[in-house]
Amino acid sequence: MKLNPLILITGCLFVMSGQNMPRLNYPAARKSGQTDVYHEVQIADPYRGLENADAPETRKWVEEENALTRSWVGKQPDRGPIRRQLTELWNYEKFGTLFKAGLHYFYLYNTGLQNQSVVFVTDLPNAKGKELLDPNTYRKDGTAALSGWSVSRNGKLYGYAIAQAGSDWSNCRIRDVASGKDLPDVIRWTKFSNMAWATDDGGFYYSRYPEPPTAELLTAAALNQQVYFHKLGDPQAADRLVYERPDHPAWSIDPVLTDDGRYLLLIISSGIPGKNMLSFQDMQSADRRIVDLIPTETGGYQPIEAVGSTLYVQTTDGAPRGRVIAIDLQKPVPSNWREIVPEAAETLDSVQMADGKLLLAYMRDAHAAARLVTTEGKLVAEVAMPGLGTAMWSPARVKDKEMFYGFMTYTAPTTMYRLDLETGRSGVVRPVKLAFDASGFETTQVFYASKDGSRIPMFLTKRRGLKLDGQNPALLYGYGGFDVPNTPGFSPIIAQWIRMGGVFASACLRGGSEYGEEWHQAGMRAKKQNVFNDFIAAAEWLIANRYTSTPKLAIMGGSNGGLLVGAVLNQRPDLFGAAVAEVGVMDMLRFQKFGFGTQWVGEYGSPENPEDFKVLRAYSPLHNIRAGTEYPAVLVTTSDHDDRVMPGHSLKYAATLQQAQKGPAPILLRVETRAGHGAGKPTAKQIDEAADILTFLKVALKVNWAGAVGGD
Repeated sequence: MKLNPLILITGCLFVMSGQNMPRLNYPAARKSGQTDVYHEVQIADPYRGLENADAPETRKWVEEENALTRSWVGKQPDRGPIRRQLTELWNYEKFGTLFKAGLHYFYLYNTGLQNQSVVFVTDLPNAKGKELLDPNTYRKDGTAALSGWSVSRNGKLYGYAIAQAGSDWSNCRIRDVASGKDLPDVIRWTKFSNMAWATDDGGFYYSRYPEPPTAELLTAAALNQQVYFHKLGDPQAADRLVYERPDHPAWSIDPVLTDDGRYLLLIISSGIPGKNMLSFQDMQSADRRIVDLIPTETGGYQPIEAVGSTLYVQTTDGAPRGRVIAIDLQKPVPSNWREIVPEAAETLDSVQMADGKLLLAYMRDAHAAARLVTTEGKLVAEVAMPGLGTAMWSPARVKDKEMFYGFMTYTAPTTMYRLDLETGRSGVVRPVKLAFDASGFETTQVFYASKDGSRIPMFLTKRRGLKLDGQNPALLYGYGGFDVPNTPGFSPIIAQWIRMGGVFASACLRGGSEYGEEWHQAGMRAKKQNVFNDFIAAAEWLIANRYTSTPKLAIMGGSNGGLLVGAVLNQRPDLFGAAVAEVGVMDMLRFQKFGFGTQWVGEYGSPENPEDFKVLRAYSPLHNIRAGTEYPAVLVTTSDHDDRVMPGHSLKYAATLQQAQKGPAPILLRVETRAGHGAGKPTAKQIDEAADILTFLKVALKVNWAGAVGGD
């Protein structure tokens, strides 16, 4: 139906005046004369002190910045109605990660506004079952979150990891499924570690880091990861060291055990996204030596499963969009490898084996496609997807007759589906109902030309029949890096934006994996500028096609996407009306010194390399801010416990940008407390942050939506 933009919500009428915003009086951060020399080039770093987030001076400055932001946002009359309507949108039943282990089905469930989703276990995939683990009971403020899990082979033990305040550090415990009680085992100092259970369920392999000094929990570099075996009942100090590489301290190592327990596989990465090495240990061999199967990073090698001595592997080696090969681990020389599934026109995203078949999950122009084939690659069935969206496949085991996946679009949240592996047909197993009618909105896909002529896809979500007169507020989102695809996804903040009359545009930039490894490499290291050009071209396309205009156009991105926002703001401050940079990597000359930054050198290059330094210096958001420039309104967000992209990146960037700003548009800094990079953030904090972002955008873009805050 045609939607009326003048519908009154909450019985009130709110109209922004559109008057110019007065220049803010920003808190002064302490400056120093710190100067570093890179390859005979002097680089000033006057706000170096802000890297120490726990320093009293930093805390005081952050408190003052937060107070300024709260005051600015809080005085806007629309903030309250926007938050109430976001709360309504968030308040729906959420299901996730449904899978089977042993005789049980496990899934995540949130009643709507719970800060953290709860783990349930059931004997039927569509039955409620019983509550197994509720992270909400760990802290009243909801800042303790489930950050990982792994169920034992027989489904009787649930291994889980809990992270505090958004940190990547987590503690792992084991819960007995029948009794709901934890075993005494505790595993500490892990980050994103897999728990690979032994076939007898008596223990598991995992990876951990050395315990960092207490004062360096936030900034300690992720180095010297080691693989251990933990036997249930033993203290962690007694765990057996299985593998380490002290000669390559920045390498990451992830253990995987094949379904029959014969092979321990070690996925080893130097930090180049999309590429890895692969080693294995044959448990049936007499010496149990670890064999380097893939000793160099010639491509991505993701093990799927082993049948006997045949290991099925998803790889980009020789196939940038991906293929499946079979390797006989008794005769593993490359000349004996067999190709099972050749490279296709689509990009192969992931592969699983179950019921004697391979489930091939593809991306077709950045949206989901899937098919079933035999273990020899013969087509069994095309798996019909429910629309233009993203499929998230839950783990399956070799003997399973069914698989589960979540499917979402920009206007529909995750709905859980069951795939019958015998017929190849899917059906909804966990339906979801939203608090608004999405039939009045639409998502389309367009393609535009970047600066060098490359064809870039972009998703557009808006009201049906929206008049394209150049006056619509538009929010352009991007990421563009680390071999990560930008595919359709539901978010209440997007839903509220389009309900308020906005256009949401999501550009699939180079640097991601949408079109395979070549697409990724075209946006990394020395070619990073391609990503910024793609994003700028997306903005220009939206303006040229009258979806919006510069005063009504905002950009947003997080993490590597925050870097994207910062870089394009410096290069084209004239093109945008507002920007939101979330937890961004802003200092490209010191990123490698903190947290997981050690593992980003493969993606960005190293400032210690003279040629890489030239590239990084040329686009580093912090180092290309120009004093006396009229920047659009900018909201910078970060968290005080972000140990992946340390908050110092955003703090130094915001302080520098505030001092450089010539015009009246506000440069605001929002620092969340007891939160990290984003994962595990409590629902209440998510709603507050979303309300602040939408309020900021509404005012910064000078939008005159008369009473159209929300509404269907």
